[in-house]
Amino acid sequence: MSGNSQNINRELSIKSTTENLHQVRNFIREAALDAGIDEQNIGKIILAVDEACTNIIKHAYKYSPEGTIVLSLKANRKKIEIKITDEGEHFNPNIVPDPDIVEFHKQRKVGGLGMFLMKKLMDEVRYNTISSNKNQVVLVKYVS
Repeated sequence: MSGNSQNINRELSIKSTTENLHQVRNFIREAALDAGIDEQNIGKIILAVDEACTNIIKHAYKYSPEGTIVLSLKANRKKIEIKITDEGEHFNPNIVPDPDIVEFHKQRKVGGLGMFLMKKLMDEVRYNTISSNKNQVVLVKYVS
């Protein structure tokens, strides 16, 4: 953990392919470390952002590599906020029920826990429609 606390503002734009997720993870790790956030929280944040981007690639862009995902990050020692914007299909988070984890495990399902994980790992998860063609998920984690 770095000894100095500072305000971090960064942006990353990637094409919508799973091959670019390593760039996203590195981007989040570097910014969070620069903001003085601890490793345990960084791991949770990276996993949540990774899930959000994977959902965008799969569902909003239907695996089309032509889509763009923009991450805007603001962080300091107390809070990190990541806004993830895409121009894919709209998504209504209210239609996705929380999974029954016991049943999920019994059935040995793979996938489908992205939103559940994001809500468990982060303090706030918000979905916004910015314009007729822009979606945004906002992930916030309070750290100290």
